[in-house]
Amino acid sequence: MVFIKTEDEIKLMREGAEILSQTFGFIKNFIKPGVTTMTIDKEAENFIIKHGAIPSFKGYQNYPATLCISVNNQVVHGIPSNYAIRNGDIVSVDCGVYYKGYHSDMAYTFVVGEVPPILQKLVSVTKEALYLGISKIKEGLRLGDLGYTIQTYVESHGFSVVRDLVGHGIGCSLHEAPQVPNYGTKNKGLILKEGMTLAVEPMVNMGKKNVFIGQDGWTVFTKDGLPSAHFEHTLVVRKNKAEILTSYKYIEDNY
Repeated sequence: MVFIKTEDEIKLMREGAEILSQTFGFIKNFIKPGVTTMTIDKEAENFIIKHGAIPSFKGYQNYPATLCISVNNQVVHGIPSNYAIRNGDIVSVDCGVYYKGYHSDMAYTFVVGEVPPILQKLVSVTKEALYLGISKIKEGLRLGDLGYTIQTYVESHGFSVVRDLVGHGIGCSLHEAPQVPNYGTKNKGLILKEGMTLAVEPMVNMGKKNVFIGQDGWTVFTKDGLPSAHFEHTLVVRKNKAEILTSYKYIEDNY
């Protein structure tokens, strides 16, 4: 069942998304060589709680941390650990917050130091695909058209879209209907309506689309061992365009 949100509900989601966006602006200062992913996780958890929200991921299906931190060939759901970030890593951070009864969800891939041009291109194309897809969202759009837009842009640059993981509706639950694939066929799929709240999140592999889950039962890796990037925004479907609730401004201002 797809839930249409009221303006009062959207207001609460907007407030929670602001805390989430500020969390990313805070932790960007820790994403540097020598800092462990566990340290970054603890800083994020403290920041979220200090600002009156609750980490959405911690305890979700027994997930043990506040953040998912996925480095290089890890696609998503990487569990924070004693791994120390290195120069040349790409670090995908995914986080959700629960605020006054509503969730918001966001992801960003950070480039640490100098990386090869192809790796920078992977990160840039993934982010561009997110915004290109969002630019198409309005009442009446079919989800197949959204997925097609993201997929064709990614593939035109020689990269591949992960099929085993998709975006989702979001609100009172972290994952609500509908599923929001990053691939699709034109004129197919659910028709979007004003007031739907979605988490759109392309996951893009440098090599092939195939992935597998590691021994921890959470971390998703590329099957060919090549890097992967991930970006995500929470948004509201409006009559003529999407209203993006999360923001990268705290990451990218003076970044």
